Amino acid sequence: MLVRDRMSRMPITTKPSATVPDALQVMRGSKVRTLPVVDEKGNLVGIVALDDLLRVSPSPATSLSVWELDYLLEKITVEKVMTTEVITVTEDTAIEEAGRIMADNKISALPVLRDGELVGIVTESHMFHVLLELFGAREPGIRVTAQFKREQGGLARISSAIAATGATFVALGIASDSRTLTFKVQDISKEELVKVITPLVESIEDVRE
Repeated sequence: MLVRDRMSRMPITTKPSATVPDALQVMRGSKVRTLPVVDEKGNLVGIVALDDLLRVSPSPATSLSVWELDYLLEKITVEKVMTTEVITVTEDTAIEEAGRIMADNKISALPVLRDGELVGIVTESHMFHVLLELFGAREPGIRVTAQFKREQGGLARISSAIAATGATFVALGIASDSRTLTFKVQDISKEELVKVITPLVESIEDVRE
């Protein structure tokens, strides 16, 4: 699965000269929390998040009048609050690599470039949807988390034993510690599933429907 498969194409953008109220209005109207910032030629020059805009907005406790607040905010442009060192990915970036980049850099969105041109954006929301799909969160079934010995043929023995019962796999994943196995299957009872896998794993941590 690549970024191109999950990104939003033709993302909503803003200009460096846009005011904070303008950018906030765009975010609220489009229901997005991050806006790539492009210049008049369409070149990506920055990125601004909702938190950036709220940080420069006055507190409700301020003694300024609404007219004074509006005047001050109209003087603050996106250019003054945006991040200029933008981390980007390409359409061919693996979706998990994009997620790692977001997590490592503590950011919520990545503009997607093709030959330097902005063609999309991938966000935390996309990552959440991928997580739901990979774990079959919307599919019925029995979900199991178990510790197993990572050895040659170990996973194959577990999956073969389950498949031999006529059960169908909905999802399967191994955590980065290489020992925690999580999977979801259908067409088998919880009792039978536990009986089948118990001899093949070191321990069963969780079983639920």
